[in-house]
Amino acid sequence: MRLAKISGILTAGFPLWLILGCAWAWFQPAAWVWFQPWIAPALGVVMLGMGLTLRFSDFSSVLKEPKRIALGVFAQFVIMPLVGWGLAKAFDLEAGLALGLVLVACCPGGTVSNVICHLAKASVPLSVLMTMCSTITAVVATPLLTSWLAGAWMPVDAWGLFKSMVIVVLLPLVLGITVNSLLGRIRNPAKVRTWIDALGPLVSALVVVAIVGCIVAGKKDEIAAAAGWLFLSVFLLHTIGFLLGYFFAKLAGCPESLRRTISIEVGMQNSGLGAALATKHFPSIALAPVPAAISAVIHSLIGSTLAAWWRRKGSNS
Repeated sequence: MRLAKISGILTAGFPLWLILGCAWAWFQPAAWVWFQPWIAPALGVVMLGMGLTLRFSDFSSVLKEPKRIALGVFAQFVIMPLVGWGLAKAFDLEAGLALGLVLVACCPGGTVSNVICHLAKASVPLSVLMTMCSTITAVVATPLLTSWLAGAWMPVDAWGLFKSMVIVVLLPLVLGITVNSLLGRIRNPAKVRTWIDALGPLVSALVVVAIVGCIVAGKKDEIAAAAGWLFLSVFLLHTIGFLLGYFFAKLAGCPESLRRTISIEVGMQNSGLGAALATKHFPSIALAPVPAAISAVIHSLIGSTLAAWWRRKGSNS
């Protein structure tokens, strides 16, 4: 319990660690750029950690609430990709920025969204299931949507993106779920699960900070040059995502806790995944990973602000 409490407090401070990490990376880039070759493996560790918090039996929970899960996943892969594409077109963004913005918009919900849901008094179990389902769906949806929408600016290798999604997302996730499902056969599995549940979100948060800090350090000049349109487009992407996610759930007749959950799941992307995919598949396009890095900071700040406001309002308002 003590470990879980300490880990929970540290994980809840994720937006602060992200801001501090980015500031450090900006003023001392050499301390962060070394991490670039480790971005994809580190993301695999995050996916493994997500899998370790789940069991195959959790999929039966999806069958109990298929409409709610489907509603959230549908909103995730319809609202954000279209908003990202629309903003890139409306602002006539440079090709690299447009590609990066669309790519991060086509990514699934981020693991930190589960922490934000807890702070917002939303439905944490449903958030975990939505994150799991959107992550699995993303193995196919992210490459297809990115190729379709970002293809307006430059060719996108959908097959290459798909293979990366399988290696970096699907395989570690399935491995983690398998290991966790087998924990019942060892002695004192509850203790092991306590450690996993306590440390998993914290490790995920730290890895995202490392990925974002690395990109900020390596793309400092590009970020400075594109600052205005870059920050505005990413800010609007997530702001609109949070708002449309909430009102979409409201129109569907969802209760308040579910509206908050879908809002958070839609508004918060797996920016680490977007950064990793952009870094690997578009190495010659300097700006491609940048929207994902900025996205991690902005959606965390918006999500944390909303969570604080919703927490003050209570869960039944």
